[in-house]
Amino acid sequence: MDAKTGDISGGCPMGEGGVRALLGRTNKDWWPEMLATEILNPNGPTNPLGEDFDYAEAFNALDYNALKQDLHALMTDSQPWWPADYGHYGPFFIRMAWHAAGTYRTADGRGGANSGQQRFAPLDSWPDNGNLDKARRLLWPIKQKYGQNISWADLFIMAGNVAIESMGGPVFGFGGGRPDVFEPERDIYWGSEDKWVNEGVQTRIAPEHGYEQLEGPLAAIQMGLIYVNPEGPGGNPHDDAGAARDLRETFYRMAMNDEEIVALTAGGHTFGKAHGNGDPSTLGHAPSGADLAAQGFGWVSGEEHGGIGEHTVTSGIEGAWTNTPDTWSENYFRLLLDYDYELVKSPAGANQWQPIDQKEEDMAPAAWDASIKVPTMMTTADMQMKRDPEFRKISERFRDDHEAFKDAFARAWFKLTHRDMGPKIRYLGPEVPAEDLIWQDPVPAGTVPSDSLVAEVKRKIADSDLTVSQLIKTAWASASTYRKSDYRGGANGARVALEPQRSWEVNEPEMLAKVIDTLNGLRGEMSLADAIVLGGVVALEKAGAGDVPFTGGRGDATQEQTDVESFGWMEPEADGFRNYVGKKKLALKVEEMMLDRASLLGLSVPEMVVLVGGLRVLGANHGDRGHGHLTKRSGQLTNDFFVHLFDMTNVWKMTDETDQEYVATDRAEGHEKWKATRADLIFGSNAELRAVGEIYAQKGGEEKFKRDFVKAWTKVMDADRFDLTFAKYHQ
Repeated sequence: MDAKTGDISGGCPMGEGGVRALLGRTNKDWWPEMLATEILNPNGPTNPLGEDFDYAEAFNALDYNALKQDLHALMTDSQPWWPADYGHYGPFFIRMAWHAAGTYRTADGRGGANSGQQRFAPLDSWPDNGNLDKARRLLWPIKQKYGQNISWADLFIMAGNVAIESMGGPVFGFGGGRPDVFEPERDIYWGSEDKWVNEGVQTRIAPEHGYEQLEGPLAAIQMGLIYVNPEGPGGNPHDDAGAARDLRETFYRMAMNDEEIVALTAGGHTFGKAHGNGDPSTLGHAPSGADLAAQGFGWVSGEEHGGIGEHTVTSGIEGAWTNTPDTWSENYFRLLLDYDYELVKSPAGANQWQPIDQKEEDMAPAAWDASIKVPTMMTTADMQMKRDPEFRKISERFRDDHEAFKDAFARAWFKLTHRDMGPKIRYLGPEVPAEDLIWQDPVPAGTVPSDSLVAEVKRKIADSDLTVSQLIKTAWASASTYRKSDYRGGANGARVALEPQRSWEVNEPEMLAKVIDTLNGLRGEMSLADAIVLGGVVALEKAGAGDVPFTGGRGDATQEQTDVESFGWMEPEADGFRNYVGKKKLALKVEEMMLDRASLLGLSVPEMVVLVGGLRVLGANHGDRGHGHLTKRSGQLTNDFFVHLFDMTNVWKMTDETDQEYVATDRAEGHEKWKATRADLIFGSNAELRAVGEIYAQKGGEEKFKRDFVKAWTKVMDADRFDLTFAKYHQ
């Protein structure tokens, strides 16, 4: 493999299946010489600040105004080792913040700025992040000064905000509270390609090759991009329809609509320039492939002038979008719409569009010498703001109403940089906007029910005609939407009773409606969200779990507070916890998808194992299907699933061509005993999962099984209770 380009000539080393296929390529695949430190963290990442370190508390002790002043000063403190274009680093830091946040995708909530992942591979070495290693080094003196009171993750976004402010641009607000991680998040699937975008790989959407949309959770159009190829689909500058399609597909998967696409594109490109005024063949390796002496710097030019300043090559495109690249203005739309453009090549050989017969006053100052005038430019992606009919309508409206454009950009930038932070209660600092935004999934504050009310509602639920299975299914459907990736979902808000969740096939809409209607009639002054979780408590105690803890105080969201389209991305195509497989052909095995769901829930291997074992015997299967219900004591919390799965009198055989369903017959007598799915048999087939299951199946394991199930169940039910954990930081 070529560590510079990422070309793997010997075929795919990943194999067909297993967890590595789920996760895609690893950093070691891209950069074989990279030191693999994960050997020291076999049980997951560690925090050098200590497991008890409270970042929210540290941030609240930050001298916020002093930090902002230092960032403002940095914007014009040009350093000779990486000089600032136009004497202002603002555009550079906007790009850094944008690319830190822009990896977010709404399908699985992964990516984004939430943990400072831009410091690590693969993101630190993506072609689209070229030279952002220098932006992070420019910030290091400030990070060093303020230490643990500001995370890298927060500093990236705050620097972007200050950059916009310092150039006169509109800012909607800032919320801190993003804790850092200290190694790559290895559960993020970035794609399976074996080449980067600049190696001639076609776009991930290629209808002529049968690819009508992006694969699975992916949002970027090609490997190594944040959004789209600026030169056009696969580098083709003449494919306007494909360019507009790519923009919509990728931005939609990052939770942005047409207006936000135009506002972000125009607002971001009002500032700064692209860099392609040199020979790209002289650039060295990306940071993760560079030698030790480079000390984490990448893309170092071998030319005599060092490839900095006037000679910088990043994207290969060269030039500013506007004639005022260090000041907020309305010039982006004016230049885009007033001029005709012709296709030209940058000095680095990239396709870009240049105004025809541009007036001198509309030309940009050279980034290295303000006395020199150079033509402005647009990328193929920019040209869609003019050529696509719907984008053009928005562009013309923003040109005519600059205040509307300012407001749209400020809001879209805030959404871009805060989308993965979860509920607003997690936002810290003096610049958090008071306005509740629908993409923040607002939930009205709940009231903690009294002990007497809890006891009364528990009794009513227990005396109702709701079964253990129905109560367990409903509580699980409500809480198991939680994602640790972007802190969305969960039981708080009772959105399982609202669209789109109440209509999801996996939630059995008819059964769900009956349970919700019954609970609404029984709960009195208790919130529906609390009543749903309390129903699960009642079911477990009926099932013999003993005393199950319950913490009330959840609120109920309204339909108006629910972003239906955005939540629609969260609907499961399969759910191994409920033994559900939808009608859509799956790209991954059910057990792989179950593992991914467990990861998003923040579960460990033992927690996933015990939850599946318990859900099976409690009757939580979708549609009451008998597969995996390996018990004669249905509705009781027992270890029967593991006892009977590990029974060597069983002989398992596949019963359908889809490799989804199996039947066990008695080894000696030949009669049918049990039915199961892949999501069941994996717990006997996989050695690690089986090792945990054996703990519960062995003598004396049943009581431990009950205790561990209740603990894991309660963890899922309370996963989104930020109203409890963050309230003290807002007092």
